[in-house]
Amino acid sequence: MSEQTPPRRTAAPRAEQGRRAPHGWPHALVAVLASLVAMAVVAGLGLWAAGAADLPDGAFPSVVAAVVVMAAGGSVGLSGDAGTIAETNAALSVLPLSVSLAGALAIAAGFLRPLRHRAVADAKEVTGWAARIAVLWLLLLIGLGLLARHRFTIPLGDGPVGDIGDVLDASPEVGFETDLPLTLVFGLLWLVGVLAVALLVSRGAPLPARLLRFQESVRPAAFAMVVLLLSYVALGFVIGLVVAVTRGHAAETLAVLLLGLPNLVWLAFTLGLGASWEGRVDGPFGLPMPRVLDDVLRTPDDATLSLKTLADHDGRVWWLLAVAAALVLGAAFLMAARSPVRMRAWQHAVHMAVALTLTVLAVCLLAGVSARYGLSLLGIGDLGGGLSGLVELRPRLWRALVLAVAWGLVSGFLGGLFARRVQRRGEVEAGPA
Repeated sequence: MSEQTPPRRTAAPRAEQGRRAPHGWPHALVAVLASLVAMAVVAGLGLWAAGAADLPDGAFPSVVAAVVVMAAGGSVGLSGDAGTIAETNAALSVLPLSVSLAGALAIAAGFLRPLRHRAVADAKEVTGWAARIAVLWLLLLIGLGLLARHRFTIPLGDGPVGDIGDVLDASPEVGFETDLPLTLVFGLLWLVGVLAVALLVSRGAPLPARLLRFQESVRPAAFAMVVLLLSYVALGFVIGLVVAVTRGHAAETLAVLLLGLPNLVWLAFTLGLGASWEGRVDGPFGLPMPRVLDDVLRTPDDATLSLKTLADHDGRVWWLLAVAAALVLGAAFLMAARSPVRMRAWQHAVHMAVALTLTVLAVCLLAGVSARYGLSLLGIGDLGGGLSGLVELRPRLWRALVLAVAWGLVSGFLGGLFARRVQRRGEVEAGPA
């Protein structure tokens, strides 16, 4: 009787192990630290270009930490104290989206890397991997929140106001500190949003089996929207570098690029679609470049920011309409080209309308600005030597969303028609008989 060789049962598991990249606690720590480094470097360079390195009492690290906390969705509150018979009033609500974008790209790459080259992933596995990152992310936010606190003394000057302040022991101070509970809540929501978008956008990342039926309609649209937003950032960065080289003020321009470039270019994106914003600028503080934004909003009452009001100061802003049309149509074509060939033009129109509306909604919620500071002594306001000021910018949300639906329907339909001329996923070329 011939002996039979027993079957080798370890080959398949070993092959499976070779295809699966590890994703344990060390890899989660690397992903979180990479995001921290990216955000801290961008925030530090931006603040350095803005002159924050010269802040007194070694405040620069605390300010960098505060910017990183705000960029991660955290809450940093301003507080003031001006003695027993004086008061200050300060508030700040703004997202430094350049810092947010750097951290989001870094942590998304770290999250997706162990999941590459997999067809399907178990929901428990993906959830466990995201939970490891979330735990370390919350610990990081706690550390940053404890570091992000400082107080500054504001001089009243050598005039009568300064003399009154000395006599009445009114030394105005303004400081900032992190609201840890809110920071942990919003920081976790920020992380969940970033990881969810990364999982939807990446074609190489696996989805749980229950979500596979959505990938043909959701993933191409999500990828097209991310490309659209990043295209605006890249275009704005190139324009900013040209402005810095040709028109001077390189440090101020670099500070805007490193701290708030998406705030400006995504605002321009919504304006190009025909949306409008409203707000006001009062006092010595204002919105960063371009100057035309400050000119339109520096009015006694709330002003409207739109293509028409901007064109009254600079006719070149009509180019925003042409840029929006070209990039939105390009995004629609990209979405259709990455979709299965069996989808029809009206389906592309619906997908694009939904995706563009959600994108515009996110931009409107993220790009708003609200900042104010006031100092009063014995009921007399603006004693800070002209330091009191107000900056507000908020979207007209419903108008923006309605326009996004219209743009999405038209561009999605046209993109679907144009994509018929290219070979797409799902097509099979006819071979020789």
